[in-house]
Amino acid sequence: MLLADPQIPRPFFEPRVAPATQMVAAIDPLVTIGVLLLCAALFRVRVDRAYLILALIVFSLTFPGGAPQTASAGALARDVLTSWGTTVALLLFIGWATSTTETFDQRVLLAWLLATPVARFATHLAIPRLLLRLFTAAGVQRVAVIAGASGLGRTLAEQIRGNPLLGIRVAGFFDDRGPARTGDAAAGSGAILGALDQLAAYVKSHRVDLIYITLPMASQPRIVRLLDELHDTTASIYFVPDIFLFDLIQAHIDTIGGIPVASVCETPFSGFNGVVKRASDIVLALVICVLGLPLLLAIAVGVKLSSPGPVVFRQRRYGLDGREIQVYKFRTMTVTEDGAVIKQASRADERVTRFGAFLRRYSLDELPQFINVLQGRMSVVGPRPHAVAHSEMYRRLIKGYMIRHKVRPGITGWAQVNGLRGETTTLDRMENRIAYDLAYLRHWSLQLDLWIVLKTLFVVLNDRNAY
Repeated sequence: MLLADPQIPRPFFEPRVAPATQMVAAIDPLVTIGVLLLCAALFRVRVDRAYLILALIVFSLTFPGGAPQTASAGALARDVLTSWGTTVALLLFIGWATSTTETFDQRVLLAWLLATPVARFATHLAIPRLLLRLFTAAGVQRVAVIAGASGLGRTLAEQIRGNPLLGIRVAGFFDDRGPARTGDAAAGSGAILGALDQLAAYVKSHRVDLIYITLPMASQPRIVRLLDELHDTTASIYFVPDIFLFDLIQAHIDTIGGIPVASVCETPFSGFNGVVKRASDIVLALVICVLGLPLLLAIAVGVKLSSPGPVVFRQRRYGLDGREIQVYKFRTMTVTEDGAVIKQASRADERVTRFGAFLRRYSLDELPQFINVLQGRMSVVGPRPHAVAHSEMYRRLIKGYMIRHKVRPGITGWAQVNGLRGETTTLDRMENRIAYDLAYLRHWSLQLDLWIVLKTLFVVLNDRNAY
C-alpha cells in the first residue's frame, strides 16, 4: 500500500468559488510592492518612473499569489523562499539584459530583497486567520450538505473542514443507510440528517447553498432521481465521482467536443509546463557542465588510475514512458554489471574501489548524468532511474511502480532529499521511495524543483545512506 502524498499536503477537493481564497491571491503582489515602497521611503529615495515600472513587473510576476496549503510553518517558509527566489532570479536577468540595475538605489534593493520574504511569511500566517474571522462574523459562510456518508463523502467533509478559507460549513450527510449501518461514518464531520429522499425537502426548508453528491457511480438510477428532485431547489449541485478514491496523478477535468472527460493519470509536464521543465533542465545542466569541467576531468583521471576499466559506466535503465535509456556514471566498481540480475551496492561492498567509495559518498559519480539531461534522456529533478533488472522485479511487487516513468528520471528527487537515498534493503523502503516519487508527480512545480536542488546540496554533505 503506497503512502499518500508524503510531506506535500494539498487539498483533495476544492470547490471552485472561495471568496477568501481569492482575496489571499492578492497578498503576494501587494506585500511585495508595499515593502518596495516602504524601503524607498526609509532611505528617503524618490519613487520615480523606474520604481513604478519595477512595481508593475513585480505585480505581473507575483499575481495571483497562492494561499498557503499547509499549516506547517517550515513548509510555508520553504514555499515563500523558493517563490521569492524565482522572482528575484527573473528580475536580475531582466536587469542584466536591459542594463537597468544601476538605475535603482542599491540600499533600497538590498533591503527589499531581504525584507520581502519575511513580510510574506508573516502575512501568510496572519491574514488567513484574520479573513476567516471576518467572514465568519459577517455571516458569509455557505452551508453544504453531502449526499452519501461513504468514505468519499467523509474525505470531502474533512477537506472542507480543513480549509476554512473556503467559507463552507458542512451541516451533515444524507444517506439511505441508517446510523446502525454507517456507525461512526460521519463522526467528526457532521451527523446523518436523513435518507436521500428527504434531501430535497431539507434543502427547501433550510438554508443550504451547496450540495455534494458522493454516491458511487454504480448508483446511477438513484443519482438521476436525486438530481431530478433537486432541480426544484436553488442550491448549487456538485457531483463528486468516486474515481477520486483512486491514486490520482495530475487529475483534472477537460472536454472533447463538449463531452467532459476526467483525467485520472497524466504527466505534469504536458503543454507549457513541459516547456518550462525542459528549459530549466537545459540551463542548469549547461551551467554545471561548463563550470564543473575541471572537476569532471580530474575525476576521470582519478577513475582511470584507481582500477582497470572504462572511466564512464553505462547502464540500461527505464526512462520516459518506460523506454530503455543508457545512463552515464563514473565507474566506481571493479565490475560493470548490466545483465538480468544486478546486485545493489551495499555498505563495505568489495566491488567498490576506494576512489569509487569517495565518489559515491558525495554523489560525484552521478555528474555525467548532466550529459543525459542535455540529451533529453533525464531531468535534473525527477524519480531516480533504477536498473532495468530492478524495475522488472519491483513492477511486479509494488502497485503503481511504473507510473513514475510518466516523466523523465532525475539526477535527484523528492525521495532522495527525504532520507530515501542509497540501498533499498527491504520492500517497504522501496515502497516509501515510490510513494515520494508519485507525490512529486502529483504536486510538481518549478518552485518544488528549485527546493529539491537546494536541499540536495545539504543532503549530499550530511547523508550517510550513500555508499
